[in-house]
Amino acid sequence: MRPPTMSGHFLLAPIPESSSDYLLPKDIKLAVLGAGRVGKSAMIVRFLTKRFIGDYEPNTGKLYSRLVCVEGDQLSLQIQDTPGGIQVQDSLSPAVDSLSKCVQWAEGFLLVYSITDYDSYLSIRPLHQHIRKVHPDSKAPVIIVGNKGDLLHARQVQTRDGIQLANELGSLFLEISTSENYEDVCDVFQHLCKEVSKLHSLGGERRRASIIPRPRSPNMQDLKRRFKQALSSKAKSPSALG
Repeated sequence: MRPPTMSGHFLLAPIPESSSDYLLPKDIKLAVLGAGRVGKSAMIVRFLTKRFIGDYEPNTGKLYSRLVCVEGDQLSLQIQDTPGGIQVQDSLSPAVDSLSKCVQWAEGFLLVYSITDYDSYLSIRPLHQHIRKVHPDSKAPVIIVGNKGDLLHARQVQTRDGIQLANELGSLFLEISTSENYEDVCDVFQHLCKEVSKLHSLGGERRRASIIPRPRSPNMQDLKRRFKQALSSKAKSPSALG
């Protein structure tokens, strides 16, 4: 049974309203994608509350918000949980349309599969391709996560398979156990937050650069200099002094 704290759009920590003497935290928007029953909801709740809850109802997409601190920076973190079992190849499906809107909204992504479910591993590549389709020119960071690393007796996906896929897709790969190791879960989310923050910083530098005034044309400056020289020479000529 789902605990009451798992209601949709539940705010785990209130985000302060802006004021003249309060510096608003950076907004970080993450999405967690993957097949059903791979532990997406458990990962999010484990990160935000340190609690492990092993059984969830099939989710229809929940948004979690909280203030977190990553390497001394306070961040306003929003994490979108997504339903599993969406076939991204069916572009006309309402579920795919909702997924596309979520992908468009997010700035960083966790693609999660279970090491005990080979089909969930096969779903990662289409999801990654869908992200790049929605963000064709984006450098939005993507981390591939092999979850349920404690269930070695039921393993269907080898660690080398996860590493190979991540290398092919140009993504980071981590294999974790949400139930047994909070630190690993925390590392995944914090690393993704840092990567998104880097993009924010680069974007800010580009915006600042764009508002720097363009230098004056050297030709115009030369014309002005010559004009001043001509006026000065005229003022000093005998005809001008006589």
